[in-house]
Amino acid sequence: MDFIDKIRELAVQIPKLIEKDAKGELKIKTEEATKNALIMPFINALGYNVFDPTEVTPELNSDFGIKKGEKVDYAILREGEPIMLFECKAANANLAEVHASQLYRYFSVTKARFGVLTNGIVYHFFTDLDAPNKMDEKPFLIFDMLDIKEPLVEELKKFTKSAFDVNQIISTASELKYTSAIKRIIVAQLAQPSDDFVKFFASQAYSGRMTQLVLAQFSEIVKRAWREVITDRMKETFTKAALAEETDAKEEQAQVSAITENVVKEISGTTEEEMEAYRIVRAIVREVVDVKRVTMRDSQSYCAMLIDDNNRKPICRLHFNGSKKYIGLFNEQKQEERILVEGLDDIFKHAERLKAAVVMYLN
Repeated sequence: MDFIDKIRELAVQIPKLIEKDAKGELKIKTEEATKNALIMPFINALGYNVFDPTEVTPELNSDFGIKKGEKVDYAILREGEPIMLFECKAANANLAEVHASQLYRYFSVTKARFGVLTNGIVYHFFTDLDAPNKMDEKPFLIFDMLDIKEPLVEELKKFTKSAFDVNQIISTASELKYTSAIKRIIVAQLAQPSDDFVKFFASQAYSGRMTQLVLAQFSEIVKRAWREVITDRMKETFTKAALAEETDAKEEQAQVSAITENVVKEISGTTEEEMEAYRIVRAIVREVVDVKRVTMRDSQSYCAMLIDDNNRKPICRLHFNGSKKYIGLFNEQKQEERILVEGLDDIFKHAERLKAAVVMYLN
């Protein structure tokens, strides 16, 4: 089995494991349960034997230079020396709000060059790019098991037992870290351009006085121009691919339209909460359909999850624009039933109905 297949196999199990029970609580309630159900299988998928303490040591203890008796959750060893450290949190922990204190302290007193902070779903990989032997504050790689991107799988593969090479990983870590940071900045600016961002472009095309009114007008112009540039470039790319491969022109154009629409909506109007819900729905239905066929189409009143970008094949609708949030589920007559959701985790409660909707269209 290829490495990416192992990772996908683990990912399919996650939605079931993090569902809420009848009391509204996660099935995995503790950090220890998260380790056993999610993190140990992940380490095993990397090729390390979690049952061999000479290879994977749980609760590595070192009193040198850090709080006495403090332990790091897992240490991956090679020839008796740590090469990678894991600090684990419960499955419902928000890693953006967690400080990897134990990982940070252990990093400086071992020979390990890589630290991993994880809740079993998202994995943050750290190294010491900013200062030698001092763990960076920001990760150079973030891997989300519910939103698997193939280019990042290739980066993750470098951490497997058979491929592990410190120098090779470090050589690409810097590029990964700063590329990710710049991409986040670009997406944020396209969604809500800052005055400086707008001024840069406006000053190239407008010679008048830069008042607040002019800036406000150019803010919308800049957003629209960027969307059109992205659309044009994607059309150009797919057109060239179509000519090179002699594929059916109509089918290729349909792919261009679907992908372009999703990208444009992501940077223009779709909220991060809707994007996260989209990832959850894809994770749920991947058991019954290729997730490449699952698309999202946003409108002013709702955000729809569709099969093959076809409005006649709705999986569900998200009504997240009001003070209360609802998910719209469909029966065999394609009649929508709106159900109140308190948070994104509530989507997992409706996993069977979501999969049933997909199967209905496939049949």
